[in-house]
Amino acid sequence: MPVVHDDDEADDVHVPSQHDEHSIKNRNVPSRAVLPVIRPALGRQQSISDRAKVAMQEYLNHFLGNLDIVNSREVCKFLEVSLLSFLPEYGPKLKEDYVTVRHLPKIEMGSKGRCCSSCCFNFCSSNWQKVWAVLKPGFLALLQDPFDPKLLDIVIFDVSPSTDRNGEGQTTLANEIKERNPLHFGFEVCSGGRAIKLRTRSSAKVKDWVTAINAARRPPEGWCHPHRFGSFAPPRGLTEDGSVVQWFIDGRAAFDAIASSIEEAKSQIFITDWWLCPELYLRRPFHFHGSSRLDILLESRAKQGVQIYILLYKEVSLALKINSMYSKRRLLNIHENVKVLRYPDHFSTGIYLWSHHEKIVVVDNQVCYIGGLDLCFGRYDSPEHKVADFPPSTWPGKDYYNPRESEPNSWEDTMKDELDRTKYPRMPWHDVQCALYGPACRDVARHFVQRWNYAKRNKAPNEQAIPLLMPHHHMVIPHYMGASKETNGESEGKQNHNMDIKFNRLNSLTTPASCQDIPLLLPHEPDHHAFPNGEFGLKNTNNGLSDHTNKTNRNQPLPNRKTKLDLSLQDLQMKGFVDNVGSPEVSVSKHYDTSKPDMQNIDKEWWEAQEREDQVASVLDVGEVGPRAACHCQVVRSVGPWSAGTTEIEGSIHNAYFSLIEKAEHFVYIENQFFISGLSGDDTIKNRVLEALFRRILRAEKEKKRFRVIIVIPLLPGFQGGIDDGGAASVRAIMHWQYRTICRGPNSILKNLYDVVGSKAHDYISFYGLRAHGRLGDGGPLVTNQIYVHSKLMIIDDRMALIGSANINDRSLLGSRDSEIAMIIEDKEVVSSIMDGRPWEAGKFSLSLRLSLWAEHLGLLPGEVNSVMDPVDDSAYKNIWMATAKANTMIYQQVFTCVPNDHIHSRYQFRQSFAHRKEKIGHTTIDLGVALEKPETKQDRDLAGADPMEQLQAVRGHIVSFPLEFMCQEDLRPFFSESEYYTSPQVFH
Repeated sequence: MPVVHDDDEADDVHVPSQHDEHSIKNRNVPSRAVLPVIRPALGRQQSISDRAKVAMQEYLNHFLGNLDIVNSREVCKFLEVSLLSFLPEYGPKLKEDYVTVRHLPKIEMGSKGRCCSSCCFNFCSSNWQKVWAVLKPGFLALLQDPFDPKLLDIVIFDVSPSTDRNGEGQTTLANEIKERNPLHFGFEVCSGGRAIKLRTRSSAKVKDWVTAINAARRPPEGWCHPHRFGSFAPPRGLTEDGSVVQWFIDGRAAFDAIASSIEEAKSQIFITDWWLCPELYLRRPFHFHGSSRLDILLESRAKQGVQIYILLYKEVSLALKINSMYSKRRLLNIHENVKVLRYPDHFSTGIYLWSHHEKIVVVDNQVCYIGGLDLCFGRYDSPEHKVADFPPSTWPGKDYYNPRESEPNSWEDTMKDELDRTKYPRMPWHDVQCALYGPACRDVARHFVQRWNYAKRNKAPNEQAIPLLMPHHHMVIPHYMGASKETNGESEGKQNHNMDIKFNRLNSLTTPASCQDIPLLLPHEPDHHAFPNGEFGLKNTNNGLSDHTNKTNRNQPLPNRKTKLDLSLQDLQMKGFVDNVGSPEVSVSKHYDTSKPDMQNIDKEWWEAQEREDQVASVLDVGEVGPRAACHCQVVRSVGPWSAGTTEIEGSIHNAYFSLIEKAEHFVYIENQFFISGLSGDDTIKNRVLEALFRRILRAEKEKKRFRVIIVIPLLPGFQGGIDDGGAASVRAIMHWQYRTICRGPNSILKNLYDVVGSKAHDYISFYGLRAHGRLGDGGPLVTNQIYVHSKLMIIDDRMALIGSANINDRSLLGSRDSEIAMIIEDKEVVSSIMDGRPWEAGKFSLSLRLSLWAEHLGLLPGEVNSVMDPVDDSAYKNIWMATAKANTMIYQQVFTCVPNDHIHSRYQFRQSFAHRKEKIGHTTIDLGVALEKPETKQDRDLAGADPMEQLQAVRGHIVSFPLEFMCQEDLRPFFSESEYYTSPQVFH
């Protein structure tokens, strides 16, 4: 008996496709699927009704038990199901059906099919095409048919304005459209700056779609409403949802962890960087780790079927030499499973001044890495921060990098040195990265998917080799509902699971790796036998190099060698976020997510197994790799219409900085590549990080309480050119804006604090840099160089941390300029500590990170870390931190007279000093970093005439004072004769 089609539809003509080659054209549903005939019988009406129910139940069981029937298009349309309906990674099923659209390119069908799937709608002449629409909680996807998982288009739901275009009423995702033709029924879906028009064949279906789509917008915990700090992502970790974080200090530890994750990838890898170098070795010495080269790692996974998506910033080639086109070509030659996009196109978008600055690696939607480290040359480093590598063993070719001296002009031969290793030091690189597990990882992946799809539509809308992407389930369904909602969610999950058993997923998509597949994140320790001298690879063999770098520092040849702290773990009390707007305090039992008990058990078992194996850093340790720590966390970002195609500008990183500083109780510790901010009333600099610090210090002064702000930034901008060079106007311009923020002019924080608290200003806030030294090989010159602080980190009260890619300047924080991403981390697990002389419950993550950073910067020996446990007390802040910085600064000034320093106030003085050093030595670096073999007598009588190496033995760690008086007599802004004068000042701040 043939099936009678729905009266209001004429779009059920069977379309053959590859999955049902043996089907016949216009196949009728088999007779066994026909509804049974219930013959009239004598008896009570109730008896007939009961028999009908039993007959229907038996029929449905028989019907759904036959896969040949279930997998027909007729049944899929009737049940509104497809291959995506019950895949758990995309969230629960909401609504599905055929609709027609006209914004898509012509859909090519197989030879047995039609040239266009919309002929039955009679819209071929106007380019209307029939597609299968799938509504999920976070997106609306368009497929060719229910059995084809390939995306034709997707609308990812984004934070929408609070009012409509006319400023009246609440915005909606979908709206009914009045068609001119009374036989046409349409609706429009608007999100992320996009609007697509769809049609159905009845007004009832339009109403159903509009209602369903707007219902997906309604939940306050969803993606269409701003969350805390105005972020697109909700706070995570308020329940036991598997939110776990781990920190890494410097490139050695972070790159090794990233390499381990890539090696274990099963399905997908997302990478986006400001700069990416395919020839980067993620493990060193590079001679023994050829397989760790990034392009080789990616090739090995691509050959195993892993899909790799890489999103690169497309630079303005006249301004930057990162050559993303070279990187794209190299990456595309790896394998067909590697997809690469560069964005933006400057001419078509009009975007010349701003960049994509995120640094993200996401593996299988299970673990992701964010922070300050690009996968590029110059970033690999260790806490020793060596300035020399001769002969090469750690930094090959152009990876021996010092942008202050010279930027590489060609990337064709990356193993060829750009700098003379016997004359110039490399520029050591300090950075911080963190790994995220759990829902926050999917939030980061959602950000990547949003950016990828936006770039794809703008750059390659018709390129079939570059696919659109769908965000995964944990990105789409936040886990922060009340207990009653969770109960409903659990019930719904069970129903979907049962339906999944009934529905055979023919061409099932690749599912993400399980939690058991998450790789252990520990720096790689090569086998002893891999090295002729028996040393581990991470220690770096001497190779004849006489390296005298900081012999008094902690010597940590392996990242898992730590210093034990005298701490004890305390029982955890779950607490809400420090900013309780939309984030009330909750209890574990009330909000435990029971919707996925199997995943929870797997996750718990995996972590417990790793703990038993004792393969990661303990909370009681300091070093390069942090402990795994359960946490409250939230993804924040800076994006806007140009960078991610969002409807609204999002500046949640900026909002988070301001709020966290405002609520700090005892201290704020900041490491950042830039420090450019403004006070209230500053019309030039728009971000208000400085205002938050100023207000918090004034409050401490009013309350007569100790409060410390410690800021570590680069001593000089990391761009090519000497301070007095004609081509270094960019360097001087950035210096101008930083000094304007710190200590010069009416908008600086020190000037305003002096007006209120006088000389006590330095008790509240102080600024520092990092410096290293060493010999350039046996008998080579003794040199120094700044350690370039590139981390983007803030620690509050040893309880909260903010880590990401955002600098403290308008470019990174306003949202309308550079795109950025960061993570707010608040510890759940606490350890006993001291704060301002009193017992203090510090966070496991934040305290271990701060102590590890301070141990590196101060050169603390084993047993000395306890001395800086209390960062507020004078014994640590003044007697150790400030005193060490002052002593190191004095020694470097005595031995090298390096710049910047507080004794050079003008470009004229700099020229005199440079000429004098060059006359004495014959050669020096761009920042006067070469020592005299016989030092001259200077101010400090205790150091006068001493051997340079003997003086440098007294240097502890790397911390030095930031020179507040350097170039204080100069206007460092570009002159009218310099090209930078005609560039918008916004470029520099």
